[in-house]
Amino acid sequence: MEPIIQARNLTKTFKGFKAVDELSFSITPGDIYGFLGQNGAGKSTTMRMLLGLIFPDSGEILINGSRLSNSSRHLLSGIGASIERPDMYGYLSGWDNLRIFAALSGKPIPSSRLYEVLEIVGLRGREKDKVKAYSQGMKQRLGIAIALVHSPQLLILDEPTNGLDPQGIAEMRALVLSLSRDHNKTILISSHLLYEIEQVATRMLVIHRGRKVVEGLVRELLNPDETLVDIQVAQGEQLKDKLAASQWQTHVTAITHNTLTLKMNTAQVPELNRWLVQQGALVSAINSKHSLEAYFLSLTNDKAAPDRNI
Repeated sequence: MEPIIQARNLTKTFKGFKAVDELSFSITPGDIYGFLGQNGAGKSTTMRMLLGLIFPDSGEILINGSRLSNSSRHLLSGIGASIERPDMYGYLSGWDNLRIFAALSGKPIPSSRLYEVLEIVGLRGREKDKVKAYSQGMKQRLGIAIALVHSPQLLILDEPTNGLDPQGIAEMRALVLSLSRDHNKTILISSHLLYEIEQVATRMLVIHRGRKVVEGLVRELLNPDETLVDIQVAQGEQLKDKLAASQWQTHVTAITHNTLTLKMNTAQVPELNRWLVQQGALVSAINSKHSLEAYFLSLTNDKAAPDRNI
């Protein structure tokens, strides 16, 4: 399957500072492609190059196999983008903003399509309200509606959950998944919220100081053997000696009065629970989570490993 986007050895320097350094990656149809990096890692510069807003000093971008250049900007017609805080006319209604930006797309967009994208992003019924009265989450969703109006193949979302409350983050997560599943959109999503990328992305790229440190399938990058498991028990400290003498001792990372924390494969959790019950422990809760933050930080420190592809 031919990639929608191929970035080959992209390099971009500003006043002697190398913002992007020999960066290569590809996005294939159907991906929800997570783009991760600390502030200043080069994410925004890379997305600006993908959108033809700036051009690399060296390297190239292929869109559906054709090279992007000043003379081939028509290739961008299959891409929609919503930047972190979309610029809109606050004194106009959501509908008027959508209509204006639809006209700027250069394509004839019928009113039925405007209503359709409003329905998709959950703003149907609020389109006559002025944008200045919208919440941040509503503004973000209107930005996505604007990006969708010309029916792009690829959607680029820059920090779509930034500034949102927990409810808004959950709604944005559901929207991204729906755009992929129900509307067949390929999505590039940048974020510093690691947990959110884990929740939605199928593939992931991590960059540090402008360079790729890892790219691959999320399910393969997040090693199930590195899952942290918190177990709530009555008087956990009384289990210390038994755990130290058991097969589980190499997995234990912390023990407090009420909590046992182990690093292990999730497939081992039922067996561990059975063992604890046999020891007379009263287990009240078991919570597991991938240590994505620790993984991310291990890749983006100054001793980060060289490029890896999985």
